[in-house]
Amino acid sequence: MTSRSKSEDGFTLIELLVVLVILGLLAGLVGPKVLGYLGSSRTKTAKLQIEQLSAALDLYKLDMGAYPEELAALVAAPTGAGQWHGPYLAKGTVPNDPWGHAYHYRQPGQHGDYDLWSYGSDNQEGGEGEAQDVTSW
Repeated sequence: MTSRSKSEDGFTLIELLVVLVILGLLAGLVGPKVLGYLGSSRTKTAKLQIEQLSAALDLYKLDMGAYPEELAALVAAPTGAGQWHGPYLAKGTVPNDPWGHAYHYRQPGQHGDYDLWSYGSDNQEGGEGEAQDVTSW
């Protein structure tokens, strides 16, 4: 049996500090890249959701002859909707945008039969990056 001295029992304070510095440097270099991808993926998700909502709106129009006055008509039959064959969205609810805000919908639209959009992360018109508007037109 060999005996070990006190200096061999664990990590020294210097060794722990070196490891923490290395981890801090890695986090500082990798963190901004990961956050950049997260922002762009939310914008891409909003574009995909708008495309899915647009497809559901088109199905609604095929059944009813006109686009709905509000998005809620995609999941619950409006009053007097005899031709309604919904719900037109799989989960039975109108999704919020990736930032947790409701999508904006206007019918008739200024850019087409309807306008469907999200104001992005700041929920205000305009903006760049993650705060940019995502639209159906």
